[in-house]
Amino acid sequence: MIRKLIHVPLVAALWMMTGDYIVATGGTGGEAATHFVPPVWAVIPFIGILMSIAVFPLINAHWWEHNFGKISFLWIVIAYVLMYFSVPAGIHFLDAFGHDIFHVYLEEYVSFIILLGSLFVISGGILIKGSLSGKPVSNLVILAIGSVIASFIGTTGAAMLLIRPLIKSIHWRQHKMHIIIFFIFLVCNIGGSLTPIGDPPLFLGFLKGIPFEWTFQLTPMWAFAVVVLLAVFFMMDNYLMKKEPDVPHTEKKGIQIQGAYNFLLLLGVIGSVLYSGIFDHGPIHLHYGKLMIQNLVRDGAMIALAVVSMLITPRPVRRENNFNFFPIKEVAYLFIGIFTTMIPALMLLNARGGELGIDTAAKFFWVTGVLSSFLDNAPTYITFLETALGMLKLDIQQLLLDPVGVSFLKGISVGAVFMGANTYIGNGPNFMVKAIAEQEKIKMPSFFGYMMWSGIILLPLFVLVHLIFFH
Repeated sequence: MIRKLIHVPLVAALWMMTGDYIVATGGTGGEAATHFVPPVWAVIPFIGILMSIAVFPLINAHWWEHNFGKISFLWIVIAYVLMYFSVPAGIHFLDAFGHDIFHVYLEEYVSFIILLGSLFVISGGILIKGSLSGKPVSNLVILAIGSVIASFIGTTGAAMLLIRPLIKSIHWRQHKMHIIIFFIFLVCNIGGSLTPIGDPPLFLGFLKGIPFEWTFQLTPMWAFAVVVLLAVFFMMDNYLMKKEPDVPHTEKKGIQIQGAYNFLLLLGVIGSVLYSGIFDHGPIHLHYGKLMIQNLVRDGAMIALAVVSMLITPRPVRRENNFNFFPIKEVAYLFIGIFTTMIPALMLLNARGGELGIDTAAKFFWVTGVLSSFLDNAPTYITFLETALGMLKLDIQQLLLDPVGVSFLKGISVGAVFMGANTYIGNGPNFMVKAIAEQEKIKMPSFFGYMMWSGIILLPLFVLVHLIFFH
């Protein structure tokens, strides 16, 4: 009764501003399928949590460090309240949102955290020591290596493997913020363009039927972006190196690796990801969705591998790596808020994405990229892949044989992977690298400050990518 008294006038007033809640979309076989589409105002909590991440650390960084979990939880509560009151009378809340909530939590967030967590734990057991000077050439080599291996052990794996030795090598530098920023650009994002292992959107494409080797067609875009960014970084690092007041003399020593057996565990994580993409053991059907058995095996294997790493890696190795769980805890707390509050945004995008007038590879590149900067790039990728398939009236196999379809797919793929570098939340490892750097007392830019860096450096690069490859 209370719900009806509050619900009817509230929804009636807001309905006039937002239009219909129920829209007809094309179903399989041409029949009409009816889906619930939330109103635009249901996206307010998503904007709120983004603004919280951007503003609160500027106002009081110490307070934010101890309360970010509470703020994330608050926005989750607000999101569910708004979603609840967005549902028209006569429609059950779970009938409207149940499928999407199930998908975001059990199919996206849990796997996302397990993957990041396992790579974080395992890479934290690998200690790299030796002749890493922290000078421009050494830093350039680390970024170049990371830009290559990110496609083969994933952007998260490459980032977690290399960020600690990089930070140790530059501990004496006064000017080091830019090094971490370029590391996020290259290793955490653009470097993962060449295989489905590299970044989650490409892996979802692989699951949809895109051949594993197809992403090698993105090599020209990857090479161009990596070379340009490495050149810009080297010039900037050389310039700032000249401003360092004291440059220590470093003895040349061979590279030493402790905990190298963790590389086998990293390969195990990669193997489990590939396993879930190659084998199909069928689903476990639940009321609002289904869980694929191979995905449960994958997630279980990654958890087991992380546990093995914790058990067999000597504590002094992790201690020297300054390993602790705060970075993954921060990512888990904030991203559960982001994943929850973006549910209405993704539902709107799925329902209205085809109305955006995207009809060229360049438009797919920019729209997919810009939205991937703030939303999870994996569902954004899938949404625009489905948009392209519907527009061309092709299936995946036909798309791969159609020149226009291939150009659309390249635009979607490059946009989703490259532009994850635009913000801290564009890709999971971005925030984790930021957290690790700040733990090591490296001052990192604010949310908006980072976007200034990406706007100044990456936006011109993406314009060039557009002009050269998608014009």
